[in-house]
Amino acid sequence: MSASTSAERGAEVRRRLLVAAAELIPEVGWHAVSTRAVAERAGVGAGLVHYHFRSVQSLLRHAVVEVMTQLLAEFPRVLSTDTSEDVVVREMLAALDDYSGTDATSLLFMEAYLASARDEQLRAELSHLLDDFRSALTAWLAARGTRAPAETAAVLAAAVDGVMLHRALHPGLTATAVAPVLRRLVSHSTEREQG
Repeated sequence: MSASTSAERGAEVRRRLLVAAAELIPEVGWHAVSTRAVAERAGVGAGLVHYHFRSVQSLLRHAVVEVMTQLLAEFPRVLSTDTSEDVVVREMLAALDDYSGTDATSLLFMEAYLASARDEQLRAELSHLLDDFRSALTAWLAARGTRAPAETAAVLAAAVDGVMLHRALHPGLTATAVAPVLRRLVSHSTEREQG
């Protein structure tokens, strides 16, 4: 077996473990995911979990960060100086309508946020991801003359997360219902600075 074939197989096993962990977290909850369950779902021996990751917690962190990174990567393309507040708010919220609050992605986010309250490393990694998202949003808001762009970006990001987390309890929190409120927040901040 060549080194590249071995490396490719290792990369494929690692990918399958990450996918399995990301599927199991919303199904059974963060703390109920076991080495055995991940290995079974991935179709590999249990020893390979610890070969590729220091612990199950490390695997779960990597899986969540990978999923969140992919989801957040979609957003920066919308931010340009000529993009209107309407478009940005609509784009931020449009994807949320794909999530009911009880779907696998919503549950994955909820489980990750809860776990981060007790896992300092996960909290740091999620904070870094959200900082990058807020930084891009802050730069866009600042370019548009928004008053307190960093604070406005933080509130917008928290509002989007909050809508996602509340969808299970209040299905009426759709992009159509929430967009006008967030649009007013962004527009009001810009108008006050210009006024």
